[in-house]
Amino acid sequence: MKRQTAICAAVLLTFTALAACQKSRPSPAASASCDLDAGKTIKTDYSSPRMKGRKIYGDLVPFGEVWRTGANEATTFVNSADVSVGGKTVPAGNYTIFTIPAADKWTLIVNKKTGEWGIPYKYESDELARVDMKVSKLPSSVEDFKISYAKSGSGCTLQIDWETTRASVDISAK
Repeated sequence: MKRQTAICAAVLLTFTALAACQKSRPSPAASASCDLDAGKTIKTDYSSPRMKGRKIYGDLVPFGEVWRTGANEATTFVNSADVSVGGKTVPAGNYTIFTIPAADKWTLIVNKKTGEWGIPYKYESDELARVDMKVSKLPSSVEDFKISYAKSGSGCTLQIDWETTRASVDISAK
């Protein structure tokens, strides 16, 4: 009986510790999704780092270098149907997205390789597409890195917001 109680206590303690680690993660998991016409969907899972008083673009996230677009594991992009991302066709499937930030223009990379940690980037041979993103200045600073989708007509606009920058690209069903 004492052994069963000890085992139960150990299991409970392990689950409690794991839950506490997930909640205290400096860059917690987040997701965004968009419903396209006729039940077609897009979903993005990412980790959301915080500014914490740091200069982000051009410093923590260097200009002109591939970034995992968030923190921790690489950011995923899952589309249930063929879509057009910034004018380039992305067949239905599971992908990883990366970006190359610059002061006036970003590049979105849709990569066929999935399951990687995120950096260093060594997946050029697995790229499906590179797409230009629009860059705009936000009216106020955003502390928590955020990926979202804004419904636009029959498609969605992927928006990446952090610090005072928004990078965006239009996505529509094929």
